[in-house]
Amino acid sequence: MTRTALVTGGTGYIGGEVIAQLLDAGWRVHTTVRNVAKSEPRLRARWPDAGDRLSVFQADLMSDDGWAEANAGCDAVAHVASPFPLSVPKHADELVIPAREGTLRALRFAVDAGIDRFVQTSSAAAIAYGQPGKDRFDHTDWTDLTAGVPPYIESKTVAERAARDWVAVHKPDFTFCSINPVVVMGPVASDDLSTSVEILKRLVDGSVPLIPNVGVSIVDVRDVAKMHVLAMEAPAATVRGERFPASESFLWFADMVEIVRRETPEFAGKLPTRRMPDWLVKLLRPFSADFRQLASELGAKRDVSGKHAVDLLGMQYIPAAQSIADTVRSLAAQGIVKN
Repeated sequence: MTRTALVTGGTGYIGGEVIAQLLDAGWRVHTTVRNVAKSEPRLRARWPDAGDRLSVFQADLMSDDGWAEANAGCDAVAHVASPFPLSVPKHADELVIPAREGTLRALRFAVDAGIDRFVQTSSAAAIAYGQPGKDRFDHTDWTDLTAGVPPYIESKTVAERAARDWVAVHKPDFTFCSINPVVVMGPVASDDLSTSVEILKRLVDGSVPLIPNVGVSIVDVRDVAKMHVLAMEAPAATVRGERFPASESFLWFADMVEIVRRETPEFAGKLPTRRMPDWLVKLLRPFSADFRQLASELGAKRDVSGKHAVDLLGMQYIPAAQSIADTVRSLAAQGIVKN
């Protein structure tokens, strides 16, 4: 019997890859977008052979419209949709409220439709912040919001906490789990870039003239999607209540630059070659949102372990170096960067 999954946010970087892998695995897929007229042609062009195995529904995180129809007939939900800006909003509620309310709305409609499996795309942002002096994290860690964190990090932490609290009260036997990706790299399907891939693009296209003393943990988008599929197909007892950080390894920006230079030397011409002094980042902080974000991460190591998914789901991660190289090549294939 063919199973059907709802993937929210189907036009997004992660959502699109989840759809691709579910279709390849034989699932039927429902997906939500904010504007069907605008997004469905793009989705149909990406999967021209999907036919009626792919159904597109219009639904917004802040409205009930369309959610019942999107959930009807589904066996599982991958709730991927969430606001993720390129710039810091003026007020945290611009991200926190849609993230929390959208997650709770998706949960309520899934339960009302009789669905018993729900995978929330959370983030390592809900794991690795607000804990000064700590540089290694795993699935048991939670971001401390009392320490003061940026709006995006607050939004992901609040949304995951809210989902878990709601399930505990309203549906304690629900098969709910979260996937918590770090910075996501890997091939892109269009020029609509995620914030994570934008980081690498800026290094390669010359937008970043100096290398800041900043690092990130990295995972491939194909592995994030694979983890969603595994979580939807695994025995309920294996995933119920679990958190699965998705992370292959931690790299400093300087490491990423060297990987690009080594793995894709044809795109090394505009890479930065010198380090950015910390004092310069701090000096420019009052004048630029980008530098404010950099300054908050200077020297911070947030090495998030992805081992829990290896142990429970049998994950095998694509090496970060391969992910970075594949990202650069796909950016070139889309005409976004040039050598």
